[in-house]
Amino acid sequence: MTGTDEELREGLEKAFDYRGDITITRKDGSQIEGYLFDRRTGQTLADSFVRLFPKDRDEKISVAYADVADLAFTGRDTAAGKSWAAWVKKYLEKKAAGEKQIELQPEKLD
Repeated sequence: MTGTDEELREGLEKAFDYRGDITITRKDGSQIEGYLFDRRTGQTLADSFVRLFPKDRDEKISVAYADVADLAFTGRDTAAGKSWAAWVKKYLEKKAAGEKQIELQPEKLD
């Protein structure tokens, strides 16, 4: 991930809002794939951290922003298309098609 400190901060903030797995490549070349569940922003990249639940381990891992070389959104965003607006749109489409007793059921989780 080449860019400014601010671009790195923005990318990690988007990763925090993402509801799927991400992959962080550290500057030493190692990779961590998992769910980013927390971030702590400090004055510098060295004192700012993200915390992940790794996909392949049952532990929490902290990674300093300063150690991040690349960031990729690698898992399916489980919240995509599940907003209130999306639900209302589906409801109105069914209603316009003349359906009665409309029920919108949530998708099954993987």
